[in-house]
Amino acid sequence: MSNDIDNESFCDGITEEIINALTKIKGLKVIARTSSFAFKNNNKDVRQIGCELSVATILEGSIRIFNDRIRINTQLIRTNDGFQIWSQNFDRKLDHIFELQDEISLIIAEQIRENFGHLYISNHISIIGTKNIYAYKLYLKGRAYQLNWVLEDYIKAIDCYKKSIEVDKNFYDAYFTLCRSYGILSSWGLINKQEGEKFAKSYLNQGLKINSSSYLACFSQSSLSFWNDWNYTKGIDLLKNTLHKNPNYAIAYEGIAEIYMATNQLEKALLNINKAIEISPLSPNHHFTKGNIYFLKREYTESIKHLEECLKIDPNFSLAIETKLACFIFLNDTSKFENYIAIMPQLISPKICEALFCLINKRQLNVAIDIKAIDVEEGFKNIYPWHFYLLIHSENKEKALDIFADKMKLKVGQLVNFQLDPFLDPLREDKRFQLIVKQFISPELIRAKKEVLNKIEREPLKPLSDSEIKRYKLILENFIKNNKPFLNPNLSLKELGKSISLHPNKLSWLLNTEFNKNFNDFINYFRLNHFKTIALDPKNSHLTILGLAYDSGFNSKSVFNTFFKKTEGITPSKWVQQHNK
Repeated sequence: MSNDIDNESFCDGITEEIINALTKIKGLKVIARTSSFAFKNNNKDVRQIGCELSVATILEGSIRIFNDRIRINTQLIRTNDGFQIWSQNFDRKLDHIFELQDEISLIIAEQIRENFGHLYISNHISIIGTKNIYAYKLYLKGRAYQLNWVLEDYIKAIDCYKKSIEVDKNFYDAYFTLCRSYGILSSWGLINKQEGEKFAKSYLNQGLKINSSSYLACFSQSSLSFWNDWNYTKGIDLLKNTLHKNPNYAIAYEGIAEIYMATNQLEKALLNINKAIEISPLSPNHHFTKGNIYFLKREYTESIKHLEECLKIDPNFSLAIETKLACFIFLNDTSKFENYIAIMPQLISPKICEALFCLINKRQLNVAIDIKAIDVEEGFKNIYPWHFYLLIHSENKEKALDIFADKMKLKVGQLVNFQLDPFLDPLREDKRFQLIVKQFISPELIRAKKEVLNKIEREPLKPLSDSEIKRYKLILENFIKNNKPFLNPNLSLKELGKSISLHPNKLSWLLNTEFNKNFNDFINYFRLNHFKTIALDPKNSHLTILGLAYDSGFNSKSVFNTFFKKTEGITPSKWVQQHNK
């Protein structure tokens, strides 16, 4: 909750960092930023959100900034019934934000583990590449601009990242985002290619000197390898390494899909983009990429279906808008093509596309265009090179091949799918075209054939030996019997582990593996038995059922009633009536 863009981007950045931190917990499915943020400032019921995202819990809350203080309110809610599992407020000095993000992320992870089952949690999961609040704010402001995917905003983002580095020259994340920004802009011809790549590689090298182990370091290198160098094998290897470091990084799966698209391996591309959509089901990028895969498969009706999913989320997503028009061209659907042009003012070159429609579908050319005067270079300044495609289909093949050869040497992003792009079909039988293409297709295009899906490094299967399991089970049972820790309504997994000198990761594993219970169910089982004992004691007949529940360690009426009914099959009052006869 904020009143200006600086604070809003800062608050969004804090939220994103908590998301990133939680993704580092192996075995925990966390929905990515893009899909989570689709519900920002949205009053949808958590049960509906849970259904749309296929998740069991929602973390919601607010962030407020007052001068030099930050206040964060959070609550964890079950999506099947709207039950609030946990809530907490944090009020700290703003310059403590880095420690606070880690603290919140760890608490959330602990609450999920205690309520749902075993997770291996590190001591620290939120690691920011700077401790300077001003550098961090500038970086987050840059991120907000970059995520708009607009050229002007990319330039603003670059400016913010540079200022961030001026404040903290060791802030490696800013170097990596600068690398990717310059790399993407130069690949697509939006800035001078040689100059852009020079800047991209310079910032990458500076970032690697500071921290070469960051998953963003791998991702930035993969982006340059693929989009700028068309080095497919290296790009795949680096993306695999990215996922090894951050298994829930959906954009890396999308990157793998893009490389498989460029190398004519569309089924593998589909497998990977589906994985990305599983992690971030409301990402317009992922749905566009899936639509683009079907476009390259020449299944245009299916492509439109996924492009429309993208446009539902972001109606101004340029690539989806243009690709949908391309589908109508190849479907030879005059009515839908003309209607789409009429209702979509965002289209880049509608007149060029009308001429292209007529040429591809052998129609009378009814658009007044001087094809010889077409500025193909101007066309390559856009995401879709419509002018170049028109030149190809106007049978000016020699000029088209000259341009194709030049652009392939530059490895422009618009031609990355040259193997399958249907607009290039009139050139494919030409020997010159085949010679040009041959230079970019290697028999060892993708070295690793093994698919990368959900490759997650997990903790050892048995953190305790058989003798340790036996010993700690006995210690735990005796401690509970003699000390009754369950009567403490605020008992935590960490606290119980400390009491029996067992690390909470190992205790969590022990409870789930040997007792087949998560922490809360395990402790509530003893609370429930204690309640049964004192509820049947005549000397407690003057006490209410809820009072007895609180005396047994339950900390809320809803938790008590829900657990009791789940275990016994009837309500607490009904049970008491039956057993007091």
